[in-house]
Amino acid sequence: LRKWGFVVRGFANGTSAWEALQADDAPHLVILDWLMPGMDGIEICRRIRAAPRERPAYVILLTGRTGRENLIQGLEAGADDYVTKPFDFEELRARVRVGVRVVELQKALAERVHELEEALSRVKQLQGLLPICSYCKKIRDDRNYWQQVEGYISEHSEAQFSHGICPECFEKYVRPELESLEKEGRRER
Repeated sequence: LRKWGFVVRGFANGTSAWEALQADDAPHLVILDWLMPGMDGIEICRRIRAAPRERPAYVILLTGRTGRENLIQGLEAGADDYVTKPFDFEELRARVRVGVRVVELQKALAERVHELEEALSRVKQLQGLLPICSYCKKIRDDRNYWQQVEGYISEHSEAQFSHGICPECFEKYVRPELESLEKEGRRER
């Protein structure tokens, strides 16, 4: 494994391997022997699957136990792959590469889920009925407080407002006000 470029951490028994798998820097790809002192590989597989982790380890069970029943027992315990001894080095290398691809896909998926969760937490969305006053156009919120449309929409969305005057309101409100101010200005002179 070292010759293939992998960092290898070996453990003398199953108990110390299990303890290492609990650490924050736990390996993401694990090769376990079925028979180990302290805790066997099957028990470690069960514990790995029972422990909730964002990125569970990819487990290859490497064992001298052959036969269909042992294969099924190993996979049902939580192993992702099963290799029997004596093993072919090229086969092991190929299976480790598959494990690396799975681990990388899990990492990418976990990152994407994290990004989506962050984005979802930032999303504000207007939904449902908006109780609006027919006269002044204020909106009533869930606390029975009436507020300007701009304030309500700003709180419930990412919208920002810039104010202007439409041509209809200009003619109806602004022009008469300007004309009135102009007449007052002439009178004061």
